[in-house]
Amino acid sequence: MTKSILEALREFADWEKCPGPVPAPLPLVQPSPGPQAGIPVLGESVFKDVLVRERKCADRFESPFAVVLVDRSDDASGADAWVPILGAIAAVKRDADAVGWLDEGKVLGLLLPDVPGEGALKILDRLRHEVSGRLGDAALAVLSMRVYAHRAAPAADGFSFPPPDLLIEAFAPEPARPGRDAVKRALDIAGGLLLLVVFSPIMAAAALAVKLTSAGPVFHRQVRVGRRGEPFTMLKFRTMHANAGHAIHQDYVTWFIKSGGKGRPNSDGLFKLTNDPRVTRAGRFLRKASFDELPQFLNVLRGEMSLVGPRPPLPFEVEQYQPWHRRRVLEAKPGITGPWQVQGRSRTSFDDMVRLDLRYARTHTLWTDLKILLATPRAMFKGAA
Repeated sequence: MTKSILEALREFADWEKCPGPVPAPLPLVQPSPGPQAGIPVLGESVFKDVLVRERKCADRFESPFAVVLVDRSDDASGADAWVPILGAIAAVKRDADAVGWLDEGKVLGLLLPDVPGEGALKILDRLRHEVSGRLGDAALAVLSMRVYAHRAAPAADGFSFPPPDLLIEAFAPEPARPGRDAVKRALDIAGGLLLLVVFSPIMAAAALAVKLTSAGPVFHRQVRVGRRGEPFTMLKFRTMHANAGHAIHQDYVTWFIKSGGKGRPNSDGLFKLTNDPRVTRAGRFLRKASFDELPQFLNVLRGEMSLVGPRPPLPFEVEQYQPWHRRRVLEAKPGITGPWQVQGRSRTSFDDMVRLDLRYARTHTLWTDLKILLATPRAMFKGAA
């Protein structure tokens, strides 16, 4: 069986769902026929590209998809052991489904477009029955067979699917850019040290103002979600009364995220919580000028944050995210400032903010970071917050 790579992708990845230009040519890896099974098996790099595209299409159209994984990583049998497994897959797959390697010779995936988690579980049961009929129950016990369901909530019986993006991030990570990452880290260290020195008088005055105007510690330590979902403790100057509750903020942020740009800003045109009774008199000024964020230069020097990047969310915020929103905490290290702060800030809806962050993660360069850093003081002193 001989096919061009684009023909194979059009046949198996349901391109018509996702209008737009065909992506750049993929690596020249031809689909290989499953041994004696009559089905083509996409190579590892091609199948991962198909998965990434399917995830983006599913997020755009709010549609489900699922992947059935067949894992023989712990099986010492030879390549011939895949023959009956591929035969079983051929018996349950639809014409629109794709089969490919996630780990060559070890983990095989069956992509099921437009199939929710419950439907994928039924297909998994059929596949287990087919494999058992060809290999027997003893051989079936050696295999690890499981389902990944995108955009899935826990089923009524309590079955919990893996969290969204787990499969994609595990098997199809963003391409490594060691040169760009090294330059960005060098800028973070040099810039962080320089800005700590430049802003040290303002930081000293801010610390004194916090201490004199309200009881409690000078710094507020808060757990935030960093790159790849790793938690870290972020530093800020305290701007609220000590022991203030968080219900007002959580209610507002939940509305802001779920509104998706469909909600209305408040009377002064801002998508922002204003007149928060928890904020102190000094805290209002520090927030307006963004001086409360200055201690985060220490987070930058520790490598937990960058000078430029998406703002790090609180854990409860991530729980409210749609699947495509989660990419903002997967694809870039969080920053003190970023495109949202200088291009729209509080007048930008949450969905638009996420789009700015994702565009930055894909395209940022040293020059991009420098332009954002140079534009940040104007946004701070303009008091756009």
